[in-house]
Amino acid sequence: MAALCCCLHAAGAGAEVFRVATYNIENYLDAPAGTRPAKSPAGQAKVRESILALRPDVIALEEVGSTNALLALQAGLKSGGLDLPYWDQITAHDTNIHVSVLSRFPIVARHPYTNEYFLVEGRRLQVSRGFEELDLQVNPHYQFTLIAAHLKSRLTSAIADEEEWRYEEAVALRRVIDDCLARNPGQKIVVLGDLNDVKDSKPVRVILGRGQSRLFDTRPAERNGDTEASGHGREGRAVTWTDYYAKEDVYSRIDYILLSPAMREDWVPAETYVLSLPNWGVASDHRPVVAGFSTGSSR
Repeated sequence: MAALCCCLHAAGAGAEVFRVATYNIENYLDAPAGTRPAKSPAGQAKVRESILALRPDVIALEEVGSTNALLALQAGLKSGGLDLPYWDQITAHDTNIHVSVLSRFPIVARHPYTNEYFLVEGRRLQVSRGFEELDLQVNPHYQFTLIAAHLKSRLTSAIADEEEWRYEEAVALRRVIDDCLARNPGQKIVVLGDLNDVKDSKPVRVILGRGQSRLFDTRPAERNGDTEASGHGREGRAVTWTDYYAKEDVYSRIDYILLSPAMREDWVPAETYVLSLPNWGVASDHRPVVAGFSTGSSR
């Protein structure tokens, strides 16, 4: 277990920093599935380059194909010098793409949510990709819970209204968060993934919650040398977009790293950002985001 501590990043006397990321890697399939094509070699290489540039200790991945595709990516990262030996993947209603996690730290408990149902316009529907809840052991004295999600896309559906579908998935995700906090109000939780909506939307607002259990939005931004201007709002005019939606020719922030109050205490803003690389779109229509956390001197 002591070897784990050596893998962490120094953050000053008595403290260590680890990084948690999320990345929708857009149809990372080793074979075509339905209307989804297999990932091209160029796309695979760019995904690896992007993750290697981040060097996360834990990364949640969306739109992963088979387990073989995930393990091939894991092996490719190891060849590039990033060893993330622990992994998990869930299979829910959508069997073509999955939510997956690669981790440097041992997974000591897992609670997959793959059978969450709800009603939209009188029709019984299921959360398409499920939710992945994992407890990760960073070192002998520090553990946190990761909850990864990939909500309904903004593409229209003949089955039901996509906005209501996504909202009901968000309500289901918030129940998972509330259940976790009910078991332990002081739980260190990172909720992350592709939520497929903007910060003031109904789905994101319900996931954030209210009151003492409200999650904190880390709002990663590019490290592009800008000095943030405050403008007229409470947030600076940093470059925070994570997704390009070709149908509407729109760039927006729909990938999030959200924190429970206890996890926010350990957040390191200087290690939190949106990765900006040349030719980023070869890898995916999303850009990855990462946040840093300190284990603290007394933990």
